[in-house]
Amino acid sequence: MRRSKWFTLLAMLFALSLVTAACADDTETSPGGGNGGDAAATCDEDEFGCVEIAEGSPMTLGTLLVITGENASLGLDSQHGVELAADYYADESFDGSPGEVLGHAIEFDHQDDLCSPEGGTTGARALASNEAVVAVIGTSCSGAAEPAAPILSEEGIVLISPSNTAPSLTDPETHEPFYLRTAHNDRIQGSAMAQFVGEELGHKTAATIHDGSPYAEQLQQVFADTFTSEYGGEITKQEAVQVGQKDVTPVLTSIASDSPDFLYFPVFVAEGGLITAQARETAGLEDTDLGGADGILTPDWIAAAGEENAEGAYLSGPDLEFSGDFYEAEFLPAYEDQFSEPTSVFHAHAFDATMMVLTAVEDVAIQEGGTTYIPRTALRDALFDMQHDGITGALDCNENGDCNQDATISVSVVENGKFKRIWPE
Repeated sequence: MRRSKWFTLLAMLFALSLVTAACADDTETSPGGGNGGDAAATCDEDEFGCVEIAEGSPMTLGTLLVITGENASLGLDSQHGVELAADYYADESFDGSPGEVLGHAIEFDHQDDLCSPEGGTTGARALASNEAVVAVIGTSCSGAAEPAAPILSEEGIVLISPSNTAPSLTDPETHEPFYLRTAHNDRIQGSAMAQFVGEELGHKTAATIHDGSPYAEQLQQVFADTFTSEYGGEITKQEAVQVGQKDVTPVLTSIASDSPDFLYFPVFVAEGGLITAQARETAGLEDTDLGGADGILTPDWIAAAGEENAEGAYLSGPDLEFSGDFYEAEFLPAYEDQFSEPTSVFHAHAFDATMMVLTAVEDVAIQEGGTTYIPRTALRDALFDMQHDGITGALDCNENGDCNQDATISVSVVENGKFKRIWPE
């Protein structure tokens, strides 16, 4: 009899403890993901604090992409990838409805990087002043990222780019701590194009033109260094043009004096179109093959150059023949249904970048009393620690922000006004 009463008392105490715990769970911390602890302590410990999202309020993602002007095809293509990721994230479907994370609808603060340092500076400052911005997808152009990355890093705001490729952005000496990218590093692209020109085309001499931007100047230099050191080639000239220049015939005439086998100009749409059209009219370049890179891998460049002038030109860029059937069977149909055909080559990289951010948000967020708190440093760390199986492949960021370390570069040729992938086979 005494034993029965003892067990009854224990049972009553145990039941009371469960009720107390349940009540506490209703009013105290409920971590959304991996960091635990209460919001106040976590946010106080974070150097940059937390993004605080009230119950019923939206979660804001920033974008900093080139969405107006001659290079808008590059940025709008990425912006569409971002919007498709937000659509897809919550229910793994492309239904065109607004997405949500942790009960918060996703909204955007779209800024224009103008593909320039000035645009990157202005856009980054606007986003940094918006305390609701959780993270930023951008920039489109490396030249815009150079000022934008430090501005956002100083505020503890993640900047993840789908299309920055300049090696300097992830160089240990110049890398900003809150910057990373899903695009390839141009150490990969420049080397691949040198291999194509040296081995596949069998060329022995080449010249380059850049426009002074970090993207163009660094990419042509990687190409030149690799072409000479690994494929026995000779660089006859390395020239530069200015953005907005209307006549490049003096530069082309200088290059033509050596009649190089190949001319590589990894610039953007306007200058790329001008160089292509005027090269076709320059004596001494009649037998020179022309080539560019992903900055002009868009129908807008063909239009700027003229279809006849663009014919036969070679373009390097990210390989879009992704493994698996998601890209072809689901992503592209949704893209075309909502936005028409892709206008550039980084839409999948933008989709992956956004999916990584949203996943990291869920990993580190704390929900307390209906409010969501996102610690800024923890969000950065979650992205750098993440291994994400994306459209573009297995993304695993190194300490300097290169997440697509095994990127494949392909080369396309213009045939009948269209890009035809020809290498690697």
